[in-house]
Order: sequence, then C-alpha cells, then structure tokens
Amino acid sequence: MLDRDVTLALAKRLLALYEAGTTEQAGESYRVPVAHYIDPARFALEIDRIFKRAPLPLALSCELREPNAFKAMDALGVPVLITRAPDGTVRAFLNVCRHRGAIVAAGGCGKARRFTCPYHGWVYDQAGRLAGVYGEEAFGPVDKESMGLTPLACEERHGFIFVTLRPGPGLDVDEWLGDLGPELAALDLGSWHVFDVREVEGPAWKVAYDGYLENYHFATLHKNSIFKENMSNLMAVDAYGPHQRVVFAKHTLPALRDTPESEWVPADHVGPVYTLFPCMAIAGAWRDTALVSQLFPGPTPERSRTVETFITRQPAVTEDDRRAAERTLDFLFTVVRDEDYPTGVGITQALTSGANTEFTFGRNELSLHHFHRWVDRLVAQE
Repeated sequence: MLDRDVTLALAKRLLALYEAGTTEQAGESYRVPVAHYIDPARFALEIDRIFKRAPLPLALSCELREPNAFKAMDALGVPVLITRAPDGTVRAFLNVCRHRGAIVAAGGCGKARRFTCPYHGWVYDQAGRLAGVYGEEAFGPVDKESMGLTPLACEERHGFIFVTLRPGPGLDVDEWLGDLGPELAALDLGSWHVFDVREVEGPAWKVAYDGYLENYHFATLHKNSIFKENMSNLMAVDAYGPHQRVVFAKHTLPALRDTPESEWVPADHVGPVYTLFPCMAIAGAWRDTALVSQLFPGPTPERSRTVETFITRQPAVTEDDRRAAERTLDFLFTVVRDEDYPTGVGITQALTSGANTEFTFGRNELSLHHFHRWVDRLVAQE
C-alpha cells in the first residue's frame, strides 16, 4: 500500500486548491501543431525514436504469475513472446520462428514449457532456445545455438514487465522510471489479480493519450458518468521524467474540512491516474481495483488500439465479488468506448479539415504540456 503520508499530502493539496477555487496550473498556455498528430513523417519518427527505443510496459507481472507462464502479443506490428521460466526469470523474444518466420505462439496468456511452430514443427523452450527440429535428419544440420528465438531486452520492475521492441541493448529501466519507481513498488501491483482483458479501437494515439491526462472534460463529456462522482477541472500533477501522476478529487472532498485529519481516508476522496510514457495509464490502484490501459499506435497515424486490463487487489472468488468487479469494469470500459474514443475519433477525422493549425492547451492542462514536450524531446533525438 502507498504510504499514508503521500496520499494525505495529496488530499491536502487538492482540498487547498478546491477552497481557492482553482487547480494546479502552468505559467502559460501551450500550443501543439495539429500536424504533429497526423503527419506520416512525424508519426514514423515517433514510432522509431520513442516506441522502438523506450522500455514499454507490455505485461503485468500478475499476467505471468506462475512458472512456465507466457504472454504472446502484437505490439505496434511487432510479434512479442514474454515468458517466465521455472526459476522465475522473465524473458522476451520476437515471436518469430527462425526457420521460415511463422508466428510461434498464438496470442494471449497461458502456460507452456515449450513452443512449437505451427508451420514446420520447430520447437523452442522457455529460454528461447531451439530445442527440436522436426525431421532433422532429412532437413540437414542446424546450429541450434545460433537459431534460438531473437531476444529482446526485458526487465521486470514493480509489477510490470518492460520490453524494448528493437533487438539489442535496452535502456536502464530503473533510470527510465526515476523517482516514480519507489511509488510503483509501493502499489505492489505484482500481487494483484487479472479479472478481465478487453480491447477497443481508438483514434490517433496522442488524441487518445491526451484524454487520460486531464479532467477538464469531465463536466461536459462525462456529465452523466464520471462527473457524477468526480470533480471536473481540479487536479494535482507530479512529473517523473516523462511519466506522470495526476490525482483527481471526488465530490466528497469538501467533507474532509469537518473531519479530524487522523480520521481521513484519502483514497475515499482522491484518486490517481499514473501514466507510464509512452503507452500506459493506470487508473485507480489506491483502493481495491485498477484499470490498466495500454495504448498502441495503429498502422497509420489516425488509428490506435487500447488493451484494457482490469485488476483487483484480491481475486474475485465469490459470485458477489465477480458481479461487483464486472459492474465496475463495464462502467469504465463503456466510458472509454462510448464517450472518450468516439469524441477522439471525431477529433482525428477533423484534423485535416483546416479548422485548426494548432491546438492550445490551457494553463490548467499542464500535464498535457509535459507529455507533448517529452514527445518533442525524444523525436528530436537522433
């Protein structure tokens, strides 16, 4: 659990902002060219210099809880296989047979000691080694030592498995996470449990990501859903390198004024969205449920795909537990599918209309300033 002093300080911050009738703000507004959302050349640089270089949180540790667990997935068109060996070590590979390039393991999570290519039956073990060649005597000599699955840099930290999509050395994950690492560790998400996984097609990836970083839109876009419980246009923002913690307040926040501080339960009145740049948002995690959203750019600038994994602190064992978890997931998923993303798709379709050459992010949208500055910074790196 996160240290009470941390959540208490954040509740005080938000309460002070509420009483002052404001929210945390940047010194000035910030502009982003509309072309940065849809220009194909810019999009190619974002994929190459951000998504192919950064350690991406492609799996939750609790998705590969047991020995011989695996997760096979598509990440930006790159087939990835993540495994957990009997000794607990996690590894990642290109999910591509070294014989003729077929996908070795079908998508999804499961358990297997070995993986057999469905095309010609070549077999690989959990460590990616080529363990068997069908009809080897007739096929001819094969140097098994050099024909294992192509490894990808992979490190497990704080309940997440980070993978670098381009073969070769990866960035240091601890350095990449910086001061956010200890807070993620305190959440202990590795001990949580996966309840369900759903996918939804989305708009341009930065249009989608923008929506996770602010609550300025709650009172309008979500007036009949999220806004019923959560305030709009009130948030506390902390940045950790390219990553952020954005904390929102519920309508119950003012009740803390008349409650002794020793009796405060901050998580009942404020809650976070953590963003792990460039592709993950974690909503919740201070109470007993969290929605983990992985945002992947699509094959073109106008499209994206979001994988939403709903996790619970304790396994949903009883029928009541399952019904409660299902209700919460249905609510959150519906908000994204029926409110956020249709609006984002409309924005994406209108980007080429000529109505705007720039988007203006207000002083109250400082988390968006930070996100887009980091995108610009990394795109500019050779």
